[in-house]
Amino acid sequence: MASYNKVLLMGNLTRDPELRYLPNGNAVVTLRLAVNRRWKTETGEEREEVTFVDVEAFRRQAEVLAQYLKKGNPLFVEGRLRMDQWEDKNTHQKRSQLKVVLESFTFIGAANRGEGHPPGAGAAPTHNGTVTRPAPAPAAAQAAPAMEEIPPHEGEDDVPF
Repeated sequence: MASYNKVLLMGNLTRDPELRYLPNGNAVVTLRLAVNRRWKTETGEEREEVTFVDVEAFRRQAEVLAQYLKKGNPLFVEGRLRMDQWEDKNTHQKRSQLKVVLESFTFIGAANRGEGHPPGAGAAPTHNGTVTRPAPAPAAAQAAPAMEEIPPHEGEDDVPF
């Protein structure tokens, strides 16, 4: 039986990342993304739907996300779905939660301002309480090369579908 488990999401954090460490020393961060969908109804009315998605990241990715992100920051995540199931200790009912396990991510948004740091970069506490500041990016990394403008083909629509 063939299967494929891949999730691509872009949204804003609904709260600050929650970083914790497992007994084996691995970092785990829990994020919650709000992913919006906007559309017009047949009558022309603007509608919006918000979906809240829990995301977990591990090891170095968890530490980086916790260091550079805060509530409201936009983020693009790529991962896989995982269903967690457990029995509630009080009611003894079966509970479940669908999560995204992060495999890769991209910082997005204007918060970077060309400084060579991810959004929210600056002095940030690490898991042992010390404060670290990211090193400035080399000048070559700060200046993006100019992209050559390609003229549109005649008769071609802006939207490819």
